[in-house]
Amino acid sequence: MTTETPAFNPVPFVSKDLSISTRQVSAVAKLFTEGNTVPFIARYRKEAHGNLDEVQITDIQEKLAYYNTLEARRQTILNSIEEQCKLTDELKKKIEASISKTELEDLYLPYKPKRRTRAMIAREKGLEPLAELILKQEISGDPEAEAAKFINEEKEVKTTDEALQGARDIIAEWIAEKAEVRALIREAYFKTGTISSAPSAASEPDDNSKYKDYFEFSQPIDEIPSHRYLAIRRGETEGVLRRKLAIDADPQIERMKQLVEANPASPFFGELEKAVFDAYKRLLTTSVEIDVSVEMKMKADRAAVEIFAKNLRNLLLAAPYGEKAVIGIDPGLRTGCKCVALDATGKYLDTVTVYPGQSAEKEKQAKIKLAEFIEKFQPQAIAVGNGTAGRETEAFVKSLLNEMRKKISVVSVSESGASVYSASPIAREEFPDLDLTVRGAISIARRLQDPLAELVKVDPKSIGVGQYQHDVFQQLLKDKLDEVVVSCVNRVGVELNTASAPLLSRVAGIGDSLAKKIVDYRNEHGAFKSREELMKVSGLGPRAFEQAAGFLRIHGGENPLDASAVHPERYKLVEQIAADLGEPLEKMIGNVEIVKQVRISNYISGDVGELTLKDIIDELNKPGRDPREQFEEVGFREDVMEMKDLKEGMELKGVVTNVTAFGAFVDIGVHQDGLVHISELADRFIKDPAEVVQAGDRIEVRVLEVDLQRKRISLSAKKKNAPKTENRKPPQTPRNNSRPNPPRHDNRPRRDEKPRGFANNPFADL
Repeated sequence: MTTETPAFNPVPFVSKDLSISTRQVSAVAKLFTEGNTVPFIARYRKEAHGNLDEVQITDIQEKLAYYNTLEARRQTILNSIEEQCKLTDELKKKIEASISKTELEDLYLPYKPKRRTRAMIAREKGLEPLAELILKQEISGDPEAEAAKFINEEKEVKTTDEALQGARDIIAEWIAEKAEVRALIREAYFKTGTISSAPSAASEPDDNSKYKDYFEFSQPIDEIPSHRYLAIRRGETEGVLRRKLAIDADPQIERMKQLVEANPASPFFGELEKAVFDAYKRLLTTSVEIDVSVEMKMKADRAAVEIFAKNLRNLLLAAPYGEKAVIGIDPGLRTGCKCVALDATGKYLDTVTVYPGQSAEKEKQAKIKLAEFIEKFQPQAIAVGNGTAGRETEAFVKSLLNEMRKKISVVSVSESGASVYSASPIAREEFPDLDLTVRGAISIARRLQDPLAELVKVDPKSIGVGQYQHDVFQQLLKDKLDEVVVSCVNRVGVELNTASAPLLSRVAGIGDSLAKKIVDYRNEHGAFKSREELMKVSGLGPRAFEQAAGFLRIHGGENPLDASAVHPERYKLVEQIAADLGEPLEKMIGNVEIVKQVRISNYISGDVGELTLKDIIDELNKPGRDPREQFEEVGFREDVMEMKDLKEGMELKGVVTNVTAFGAFVDIGVHQDGLVHISELADRFIKDPAEVVQAGDRIEVRVLEVDLQRKRISLSAKKKNAPKTENRKPPQTPRNNSRPNPPRHDNRPRRDEKPRGFANNPFADL
């Protein structure tokens, strides 16, 4: 009778890794198995998982996938070794106990099919018994005499030296493929290793090179920030730099000798020592360095992707101007400024092109045409793209409004990605008869009205808030950015009757195909009157409805709850609450005085707990509330239009456009973002710029330095009269690892290092 191996259960491992209870992990795993999405689980199944947030639920999802993939690989490896008739009980236990992919692959390495090696050739020559004899490290015997027994002209073993060399090749490969040895060397690289870079042999060192700081660079592997590692990798890819990883070999070789139980008293010790050294130099360092480089790259990629995701989240959740009529202007010098009018819902109305700044006559005509356009459409704000001629166009519009004696806000709006959108299939489908530049102006205007609704149409990588996004693993980046977009869309909610297909596609449970069908149904049958009507859309079944309905809003529909985040599955409960209070549902929604009379404890039941009821009460108090902040204008200095207007010490207002690991980039209205290095972000030590700023923040900065030739601006966000601070970390216990030139534990550049206050793009610490 055979005993079946119990099915692998990843829950305990996920629980331990994330410090989340097994009950909660099991609940989330079950919800995923049932086909639920992360936003739905986080918002509408709180009782099941104990109020975990989206980040925790996503972490569980990723860890579950990791361990399930690991288990599949484990079974493949076990089957492969078993087919070779080499699967011992001890090896099987080690493989089954392994909980990391690296450890699993190390255990499999000796059994993995490989190309012909020196050790294989030596085995074919019959030298394995000699290798085993050397490994035994017996305290008597003569290596030369033993080797002489293996001399065989037919097998091309002509001398004792050749026999001993072949035996050492076998031992070296065995040592290099031993999982414990590989783990030892790998750990040494991460704990005591250094990474260094220098100009490549093919490049000429250039003091003006953006890689100058990396021409004589060295830092401990476990301390190098992600952005520096990625900068070195980029320099290596471009043929400018060469990279090197190094550790002190002697301690590792001694530890390897201990692992193979080398005995100095044995006459065979010298042969084993040579084999250990050969394993280290010829076989281990190269392969382990590749492993370490891959792991460093993955770590740096994850850090860069997290920074990108955080910036993107802040940008997508930027305060909307709201449902107000707006004019959008895409500035242009030679081709003129394309101006578009949109109504409060973002519907395109009309366009006009004006040519300010080209001649006195054209300037006059531009004012007349734009004034007529403004009078006709009565906007509450004018959005001006911040690209080429943006500040000049702003000044022109403000001057015109002063002449017209109209108080209309003029807002600078980021153009990042607008050109990508205007040439995209989405834009062509929306506005097939309009010019690219007109589509761009519409996008600029809509970004002011509702940044989230418009930016979801653009590939996140084109928005310009990342760090090394072209250098990181692209699938990792795509998955993370998609996760952020979906999270933001579902957090804010979507107006079903005005949302575009790209926006609807990001709602939990919908996707691209259903989003198009929803829009087609809306175009054919008119506005949705209720959430329930969604079920009439072809292909939208009960599961999709369950996942999506709570995140869709219908204002002015048949049921007032359709404008809130209350899920349709709880409508009967809310109706019961209203009946118990003796109030009409319409009167209760939004009436704080009535809602506060609800006693939550009266409505707790099997699948409805306190968490769900509190969410319902919050929605009844403020139905369909927007979680984003109130809109606030930046207010750039009007006497500063270009970089040449900047002076050292000048104080300005700006908006943070990108936060990286080494600082924050700030738009101060001169067409070139300035860099506030991490050392200039606060009057105290900070480890991460995100501790004090995030994308979209309005901050005050001071100009430190301006390089017109290289188009670099160095800024400070420190208080002008703040007392000087060393900006150092608390003292740390020194580690015993004999590293040369230990790194400074503050944010200031070294004396021999150019201050990192300059950058010509937001993606490199160069």
